[in-house]
Amino acid sequence: MNVADTRLCLLLHSLTGLPEHGLTRLLSDCGDLHTLAKCDNQRLLRLGFDCPQAALVMTAIHKGIGRPDIDIDAQLGTLAELGAAVVPITDPAYPPLLRTIHDPPALLYLRGDPRVLLQPQLAMVGSRKASPAGIRAAQALAGELVRAGLAITSGLALGIDGAAHRGALAAGGKTVAVIATGIDQVYPLRHRGMAAEIERSGCLVTEFPPGVPPLRQNFPRRNRIISGLSLGVLVVEAALPSGSLITARSAMEQGREVFALPWSIYHSGGGGCLYLLRDGAKMVQSIGDVLEELGSLYVLQQ
Repeated sequence: MNVADTRLCLLLHSLTGLPEHGLTRLLSDCGDLHTLAKCDNQRLLRLGFDCPQAALVMTAIHKGIGRPDIDIDAQLGTLAELGAAVVPITDPAYPPLLRTIHDPPALLYLRGDPRVLLQPQLAMVGSRKASPAGIRAAQALAGELVRAGLAITSGLALGIDGAAHRGALAAGGKTVAVIATGIDQVYPLRHRGMAAEIERSGCLVTEFPPGVPPLRQNFPRRNRIISGLSLGVLVVEAALPSGSLITARSAMEQGREVFALPWSIYHSGGGGCLYLLRDGAKMVQSIGDVLEELGSLYVLQQ
C-alpha cells in the first residue's frame, strides 16, 4: 500500500466518537480505498453516521485532517522504520476467516510475512502462570501441529502462549502473535527476542495503531482476533476464572472448534479446561484429536 493510502487509513483510525464498527462498515461498503477517497456525506449517513460524525470522516478524507492530538506523520515514520504494513479489511491480504466474524478489525497492522495469515491456523492459549507440565504440553503439541501443516496462533503472553510460540519456532514452523499494543511495542518486554524471531519467520499482528501501550481493556479485545484467525482454539491449561476462557467463548461465538486438555480434578490450574470439556469442547490427548475434528475444514485450507 502506498504512503497516501496508509496516511488515509491512519487518519480515519485516529477518529473517535464514530459509530461502533463504523470504520469497518465504511471500508466494506466502499470496497477499496480508491472508492473510499470519493466518499460523500450521503453514503456516510446511509451507513449510520450522524452529521457530526460524517463531518469528521469527510474532513479526514478530503482535507487530510484527523485527531489533533495524534501525529500521523510520526506514525507513518514508525511504520516505515519497522517495515510494518497496514492491511484494511478490503485488502486481499486481509485474512478471510477473520473477515467473517461479527466485529472484524477495520485495519490490521503487521510485522513479518503477511502470507502466514492466509495459512490454516490453530490458536493455542492458556495460563500465564502455567505449570511445568502445561509448558511441556504446549511446546510439544505446537511442534507436532506445525509439522502437520498448521500455523500456531497465540498472544505472546507469558506461560502457555510463549510456550506455544517457542514450540512452533523450534519445529521450524510458522507462528502468529496477536498483540494488544501498537505494532511498535512488545509486551511483555522479556519476549522481545521471541517477537523478533516470530517476525523473521511468521507474523506479528494487532488492530491498534503505533503508540498504543499495553492497556488492560485491550487484551480481551485482542482475544477475538486470536480465535477469529484460526480454525479452532486449543486451551492447553487454564484455571477458573481465566482470560483463556474469553478466547474460547469468542471461538464458540465465531463458530470455531474448541479443544481442551483433560487435566486432573486435583490440578487447580486445569479447572478451566475441565469446564470447557463439560460444556462440549473436544478433548485432546494427541494432535490426532485436533486434526480429526477439523476434518474437511483443515483440508479446505490446504
